[in-house]
Amino acid sequence: MSRRSPENKSMSYQVIARKWRPKVFAEMVGQEHVLRAIINALDNDRLHHAFLFTGTRGVGKTTIARILAKSLNCETGISSKPCGQCSACHEIDEGRFIDLIEVDAASRTKVEDTRELLENVQYAPTRGRYKVYLIDEVHMLSTHSFNALLKTLEEPPPHVKFLLATTDPQRLPVTILSRCLQFNLKRLPQKLISEHLAFVLGEEKIEFDQPSLTLLAHSADGSMRDALSLLDQAIAYGGGSLDQVEVREMLGSIDQHHVMTLLKSLADQNGEALLQQVDALAQQSPDFGGVLAAMISVLHQIALVQAVPTALNDETAERDEIMALAAKMTPEDAQLFYQIALLGRRDLELAPEPRSGFEMVLLRMLSFRPTSAAMPQASNKGGTKVAPAAASSAVVPASTAAATASVNKMVAAPATTISNEWSEVVAALNLRGAVRSLAVNSSLLERTDTTLTLLLDEGHAHLRNNKFEQRFEEALQQYFGQKLKLVMNVGAPEAETPASKEVRVAGERKQTALETIEGDANVKSLQEAFGAQVIPESVIAID
Repeated sequence: MSRRSPENKSMSYQVIARKWRPKVFAEMVGQEHVLRAIINALDNDRLHHAFLFTGTRGVGKTTIARILAKSLNCETGISSKPCGQCSACHEIDEGRFIDLIEVDAASRTKVEDTRELLENVQYAPTRGRYKVYLIDEVHMLSTHSFNALLKTLEEPPPHVKFLLATTDPQRLPVTILSRCLQFNLKRLPQKLISEHLAFVLGEEKIEFDQPSLTLLAHSADGSMRDALSLLDQAIAYGGGSLDQVEVREMLGSIDQHHVMTLLKSLADQNGEALLQQVDALAQQSPDFGGVLAAMISVLHQIALVQAVPTALNDETAERDEIMALAAKMTPEDAQLFYQIALLGRRDLELAPEPRSGFEMVLLRMLSFRPTSAAMPQASNKGGTKVAPAAASSAVVPASTAAATASVNKMVAAPATTISNEWSEVVAALNLRGAVRSLAVNSSLLERTDTTLTLLLDEGHAHLRNNKFEQRFEEALQQYFGQKLKLVMNVGAPEAETPASKEVRVAGERKQTALETIEGDANVKSLQEAFGAQVIPESVIAID
């Protein structure tokens, strides 16, 4: 994409957002879907009389409208590439072109203002080819103002064009919408914003590091104007250069390392480490609502990885840490933590102080984990409880020979016996997250002295991942106490997988509970007296 050169640096200082505001369509960053339609309309002389540009702040609505006005009035002729050299182009760039009437609807909401504006529509343009009315934040006009605008907007004189811009199109009457060509500008991706900031800094010859641009692009929230304004502030804050630490301080952002450490402590059920991390975090006087927002973002990425292991690309920040957390947490944990953090962020302002509210959110995450997700606590010979990390090693069989004999017995046994004993092995491994999903959806095919061959249910082939299989292999080696190579095949398993066994057993329990309820004398009397019915879907079997 071609971009213009910066203006003369001998002039007085001009803020970056204005200095690098596009002057032609080729300088625009993003919004290709809108630019394509407008460029084709200009080049093929198929111009509508009213355009409506919608989108959030700072995505280019007014900028595109001004370039369109320049294209319509350039002295070289109507085209998508105004010359930028003629007096009309210069006057529009400088905001003093007499036939470009810019109106801030937020400050001119009364019907009298609109009528005064429209009184001059009938007169021919003074300097240009078209008289262009650019009405910004048009949704702020009153109902009577819209009514006054309707007729003129539908059938304006041939020398008039209306360019409307709004951040809230839902507040526009349908009668206005139906009279305009509508263009919805998208929020700009972080990568695109970061790349443009790098280009601007390169042209300005200002030193920077890439993490700083990532932070600024994230804080801009899809707005290029906000990104350039923050960039100006960051340059001033850093004394003429950008450094990640200084940019983070300026933005009040939380170091992602703190977020990852908090989530790791949650996954390990380590309350002591969790509170120590909160104490370290509190030393920086953080926005605890922002910390929860960062945790929510990472939990979302964890849930994505657990569902689709290839969801994160290689450029994702902290990708390896997210993958490790996805393997450590169960999907149920990730969903629970996400929901608690979401509700906790909403209720944080009700807490006596932000830190105590934040700590309660974390303690809630520890307290309300599903029982099935919690790691079992083993006891040593003295009767004292062993920490979760020790518990995982406590399930390793005492005798390697016994473990080997157990698996050899499985391979030679009938399918039902194999599935039962393989389920016991998988349960003893205490796997978590995507690695556990990989294990419970596999069945045992063959065991040799050096190899363990499994068949992964073809419906869960998306779980195949080198890192997950490596962790699964390491857990099996620890369990059997010997070096084993894990071979994963994909297909329709003949033997029952641990996951399908869980589903079958749950169904059997529910059926037994349903039969018990239907055979109950009290239930039968209610059915006879009141015509009551047992709803099978409402029956929950409890172990």
